[in-house]
Amino acid sequence: MVMTAPQRSGRHTPAGEQTVSQREQATAPAGHILPRTPRELFESLPPTLCLRAEIIDGNLTVSPSGIPRHGRIAMRLAFALLPVLEEHGWESFVGNVDVCIEGPRDTVVPDYCLAPVDAPLWGDRELLSSALILAAEVVSAGSMEMDRATKPRIYANGGIPIMLIIDPIASPPAVTVLSDPADGAYRTMTHVQMGKPILLPSPVDFDLDTSIFL
Repeated sequence: MVMTAPQRSGRHTPAGEQTVSQREQATAPAGHILPRTPRELFESLPPTLCLRAEIIDGNLTVSPSGIPRHGRIAMRLAFALLPVLEEHGWESFVGNVDVCIEGPRDTVVPDYCLAPVDAPLWGDRELLSSALILAAEVVSAGSMEMDRATKPRIYANGGIPIMLIIDPIASPPAVTVLSDPADGAYRTMTHVQMGKPILLPSPVDFDLDTSIFL
């Protein structure tokens, strides 16, 4: 579901006539101003919301948190990378942290991300994208275009060094590593059939056994 905040009309409003935005704010409870942009709407959502809320290309998108298989794959990735976390003193998050894409200030929720323990925040709830080391997405039937095309562009623009795409619904199932972001795109891609090892490049430097996703 995609939601957009009310837009201001560009026409002149005669005296005594209210715009849609003005009427909505007039009917809001005293002391409460309704959000006017997707960013304001996102920031007004409670942190306990049980849906995934993201701002993608300026639109607020709300979607279910995922099926068990989806979460299982993300957790297997998290367990596989535990030695990397212990070696470098990093931390990871599985589908439960907001990431602010610097520049457009879009907000995304990767299925898995890897970051330094002291990674800077935007406000008090979003990791800054430039601080991340790796972001991963697990492709599902409802997220194919988003995970295979839109998110790589967004993550490259946000300066995330490595993106991992785990695609169990491809034919055959596959895993792709994107790295070397520049000018809104990743310049290096490695693609293997799921079940074969794949290298997560520097600074991770880890041979990932993708058979754990089968």
